[in-house]
Amino acid sequence: MAKTLTLDDLVASYHAFEAPRERWLIGGEYERAVVRGDGRAVGYHDSDGIRWILKELNERLHWKEKREGEFPVELAGEGASITLEPGGQVELSGAPFRRLADLAAEVRRNRALLLDLSAGHDLHWTACGLTPFAKINEIEFVPKGRYAMMRDFLPEYGDLAHWMMKGTCCVQVNLDFESEADCARKFLASLNLAPLNVALFANSPLAEGHETGWMSYRGHIWSRVDPRRTGFPAQVRDGYTHRGWVEYLLDAPMMFFHRNGAWLPSGNRTFREWMTEGIDGQFPSMDDWMLHLTSVFPEVRVKRTLEIRSADAVSVELAIAFCALWTGLLYGALDETLAFAADFAAAGAGHTREEGFAHASRVGLEGTWGNRLLSAWAVDLAKLARKGLLHLDEDVSLLDPLDALVATGRSPGAALLDAFRADPSPANVLRAAAY
Repeated sequence: MAKTLTLDDLVASYHAFEAPRERWLIGGEYERAVVRGDGRAVGYHDSDGIRWILKELNERLHWKEKREGEFPVELAGEGASITLEPGGQVELSGAPFRRLADLAAEVRRNRALLLDLSAGHDLHWTACGLTPFAKINEIEFVPKGRYAMMRDFLPEYGDLAHWMMKGTCCVQVNLDFESEADCARKFLASLNLAPLNVALFANSPLAEGHETGWMSYRGHIWSRVDPRRTGFPAQVRDGYTHRGWVEYLLDAPMMFFHRNGAWLPSGNRTFREWMTEGIDGQFPSMDDWMLHLTSVFPEVRVKRTLEIRSADAVSVELAIAFCALWTGLLYGALDETLAFAADFAAAGAGHTREEGFAHASRVGLEGTWGNRLLSAWAVDLAKLARKGLLHLDEDVSLLDPLDALVATGRSPGAALLDAFRADPSPANVLRAAAY
């Protein structure tokens, strides 16, 4: 009989993820929606749909294909993977790299590949946080078992859960930590700066062919998904420890578990209950724990790495700049970033992080925080990141697209909104949102 997991085992697993500074890596994740010329979502089963896209990608990449039943759902190779989000969004989970130049080259190659295979087809790749025209209730779910579980579970706890699943796209960066104390410092800095992060990359002002009133409607959508697994966890709100993080995860209700090739509903049990009481006489393994970690979605998440998750999908060059920003801040200038993040948090005295995040999601960089424009905070943050990259001997020009953005004082979604107001046709807006 397998050893029963304990709290100490789970805490120890996080210590096992710690890496010395000389082994720190950088990984990016990039979700993109593909739509028809009229803005409708591309279906999995369409003749040139999502299944066809995976097939065409694999004919060029020759990666290992993963299937659920008869349906291909993932490609893996070269330390990376290409996976599907619930509404057919295609995600590159990039390989971990030592240098930002290699990360940049990887995502640029992937973009070129997507555009090449789509040539001659009514396929338009978008770089925004929410599909701008497709009706959410008309987007079909891809045939993955875990998404069937999520489809049924999440709407009970958040009225925009299906919007999140089927319509949203983000960019994420994954960074290492060398110790529990280092993880705590990086976690606190990125958590305090989450409102500024969402403002910087806010790029989802449109939904179903209309203005949403939000610069990042994606940010708002996430606030209306199961609050027990999203946002800013109370257990680590004021100070991260591996044990506090594990306690949060143990009490987050499970959506599913996996046994003998089948996805099964959890009955809303917590992982703690599974560990102590079992389910049908079975107790969880470490693999079950790692699966559970993928079903919890706070703005900053710790798995094997620290994941910064608050950014809408943006253009390739701005997505690279996002990864460079956080690499410079957390790898190259952590002490100064912590001080900056503390000043930013103090400027919002009287407001919770949730309130700051909601404000930044609504107005983007044109909002204020502590009687100062968010765009002014963003200018200083970009300068600090540049200093950090110089310390790391990284290519600071990767931040140029971010500098150009903050110089305008507007979030990327503002340009998308301008295009829509000038000409709301799908053809015009999709040109403005083109990946």
